[in-house]
Amino acid sequence: MATAPLTRRLQCDHGLRRQAIVESLLREVFQGLLRAGQHLATQQLAERFGVSHTPVREALIALAGIGVIDLVPNRGAIVRRVSAKDVREIFQVRRALECEAVRLACGRIDCRQLELLAAELRRLKSSKPRLQMRTVEKARTTDSRLHDLIAASCGNAFLANELARLTILFRAFRDLAWEHDTSRNDFRRLSEEFDEHLAIIEALMAGDRQRASQAMSHHIRSGGKYWSRVLPDAPPHSSEKNPLPAKSLPPEKKHPRNARLRIPVED
Repeated sequence: MATAPLTRRLQCDHGLRRQAIVESLLREVFQGLLRAGQHLATQQLAERFGVSHTPVREALIALAGIGVIDLVPNRGAIVRRVSAKDVREIFQVRRALECEAVRLACGRIDCRQLELLAAELRRLKSSKPRLQMRTVEKARTTDSRLHDLIAASCGNAFLANELARLTILFRAFRDLAWEHDTSRNDFRRLSEEFDEHLAIIEALMAGDRQRASQAMSHHIRSGGKYWSRVLPDAPPHSSEKNPLPAKSLPPEKKHPRNARLRIPVED
């Protein structure tokens, strides 16, 4: 059974408090420490993190925007249940956005930066087993650098901003999955991801839009299948504490924002 989150005051710059609160609450939702139907009180969260109400409210609005909590009139912030099905739907949206971004980035992206990333990926891939725990941290950083570079190079500001908005959700899934597997010394996904990233980089350097989109599609599909396995099993709805009836929610709140978005991609 999940235990209550521990009180933890934030140790970060003032401008990063909202993001730190979002990351902390996301982790607790995915780990099952915050359960579906649970109310999140602004005052309690402000006391817990040692901050004012402002960054807490901003964090709750951000979490509502990515579909992890619901802001219900007269009831406040309520945690949604995040299931493997939700992960699949979220990754359908991510796949559409990322495939379009990488397609548009072909011919625009800085090939020198791609060469540096490719060299780093090959070096990490050849790391000795005893260094794999350290390699995971570096792999996360390299993953973030590649996806951020693609978004920044796509030439579509709205698309880049939408990816940035959802990035914190994608990376929360990623980091939880890595923590799950490093605790069991299971690093199979690490090698697979290196190969997937290299395939994306090679297609970008060749300026091949179709191959880049296909490589990205494969990468997102693989990650989605892998990451959805680490979510805690959902409890039976009959025993859910303070369940939130689906009928009480407006239709647009039942799924993450943009879950119906469709962008044509070459796959």
